[in-house]
Amino acid sequence: MQYSEEERAYLWLCACTELDDRTRVSVLRGAGDPAALFEGYPVPGAGKDRRGEAERFLSSLEKKGYFALTLLSEDYPENLKAISDPPLVLYGMGRRELLKERKFCIVGSRRTPAAALAFGKELAKTLSRQFVIVTGLAEGGDSAAIAGAAESGNLISVLPCGLDECYPAAHASLKARIAERGMLLSEYVPGAKVAKYAFFARNRLLAGLADGVFVLSAGKKSGTLITADRAAEYGRDVFALPYNVGVAQGEGCNDLIKKGAYLVTCAEDILSVYGFEEEKGEAASFTEEEERVLAVLKEKGEAHLAEVAEALGMRVFEVSALLSALELKGAAAKAGGNRYAAV
Repeated sequence: MQYSEEERAYLWLCACTELDDRTRVSVLRGAGDPAALFEGYPVPGAGKDRRGEAERFLSSLEKKGYFALTLLSEDYPENLKAISDPPLVLYGMGRRELLKERKFCIVGSRRTPAAALAFGKELAKTLSRQFVIVTGLAEGGDSAAIAGAAESGNLISVLPCGLDECYPAAHASLKARIAERGMLLSEYVPGAKVAKYAFFARNRLLAGLADGVFVLSAGKKSGTLITADRAAEYGRDVFALPYNVGVAQGEGCNDLIKKGAYLVTCAEDILSVYGFEEEKGEAASFTEEEERVLAVLKEKGEAHLAEVAEALGMRVFEVSALLSALELKGAAAKAGGNRYAAV
């Protein structure tokens, strides 16, 4: 991969020095021409073999199948350039061409109700026909977005650590799948571990990359709301899934809607904002008994298997089979403990 002299200087400054971001920006401003960093411009703690250090670092990236881009790179995302504190360097793995496509962010808390997870997966699948879906790598809302967009490959997962690392560790296979079909992105050098501030910093990238942000779930004080706040700060559109009163995992979503976020109950609610129409496939068909089960779930919001059976005057094993069929058709989802909800 080819890098200009100026790009190499950016990479050397960010990957081969121990300076913080503010000092790096100050150094670049003082140097004027980034290439001056290779010509002896004073940099605190820097060694003498600056070009050699840069070359060795770039060689290590290439061996691992990674790439880097800087604020000077042609494909550095324009949306990200426009925020107040864009990363000087980004590291990626996978389909680099996705950086030039239009992006939409889907996020949600780790504790997302089953019905919301199913909705988020289908939403991501639909939106990925028009956008590259941007999300994290966590359990819950992130995983739903990944599951929906992975098939298309129109997916960017932003990490709170270097590309060598995986957080959470249990998602190592998922991370590998994203690298193969979509793209992994990080502002940290490959070996960087997760730091306390990293999630806050990562959330600004999620919001900064996208045209809009959809919040699938968020408690009253959920960290997911940081992404929504940054999106609003950057002038991005904010969308949220509405929840019934008293559902803790949705209190943050309801507050966002009160503050002016778009209420979303279907993909069309998002697509119409950007001038797209939803591509509707063939609607699922239901038997009369399946319709009756769905009616109970929609009325109650969420119900136990036995509760549905009692309401319909049916035996539990009969209702269990109907619920399994509704799950396969994407119309119902397990909510834990033999409880179900309509999707």
